Amino acid sequence: MQDYATKPVSYFNNARTDVLPLLPQYSERILEVGCGTGSTLRWLKETGRCTNTFGLELYESAACVAREFADHITVGDAEKLIESSFERSSFDAILCLDVLEHMVDPWAFVSKAERLLKPGGVLIASIPNVRHLGVLIPLVFAGRWRYTSQGILDRTHLRFFTLEGALALLSTEHLKVRRWLHHLPPLKSKGGIANFLTLGFAKNFLAPQYLILAQRNFDSATERVGH
Repeated sequence: MQDYATKPVSYFNNARTDVLPLLPQYSERILEVGCGTGSTLRWLKETGRCTNTFGLELYESAACVAREFADHITVGDAEKLIESSFERSSFDAILCLDVLEHMVDPWAFVSKAERLLKPGGVLIASIPNVRHLGVLIPLVFAGRWRYTSQGILDRTHLRFFTLEGALALLSTEHLKVRRWLHHLPPLKSKGGIANFLTLGFAKNFLAPQYLILAQRNFDSATERVGH
C-alpha cells in the first residue's frame, strides 16, 4: 500500500478548476477517481456543471469529508473496484486527475473506465510530465533522480509519462484523444518567459503536467481526429 500519511492537507483538498476548458458544458453524471475530500465534485455541482456526482477514494478519512458534498462515494482501491462498483455506460464524464500515475496498471484501468462512459462520454486526465526540465537537468548533469513528497517525482508514483506516453495511455479501441493542454507556468514566471522567448518550443520541457480529454466513440466507426 502506498504511503500517503505525510501528504499535506492540500493534496486531498484541492478543487481542480484548471480542467474547466476541457469539461463538457453540462453532465448529468460525473465520476471522479481519487476524489480526495470532494472539493472538485463540490465545485462542479455548485457551478452547475453536473447534477449527480460520484467519487471513488482510497482513504476513508478523505471520503468522510467528500460525502458532505458528493451524492455517492465509494471507498477502496480504484483498480479493483472500478468495474464492480458502477454500471456500464452510466457516466457522461470520468475525471482521473493525477491518479493514473499511482496505479500498478493504468492501461488496464483506462480500458475498464471507458466501459463506464456513455457513447460520446469523456475521460479527462491530468498526468505529470517526466520530461520536465526540473527532472531532466538533475538527471542528465548530476545523475540524480530523487523522489519527493509531491510533484513529478512524488514517491507514491508508480508510473512516469511523457506526452507521447500519456496520449497512448488514453487511446484505446473505443477511446480517442480529442484535445490536450500543456499545463504551463505563468507568463511572468521564469518558465513562462522561457516559453515565450522560444516561441513555445520549450513547452514540453516546461509543462509540469498535461491535461488530456479522450472521448468514447459514439460507434465503432468513429474515426480518430487529428491534433
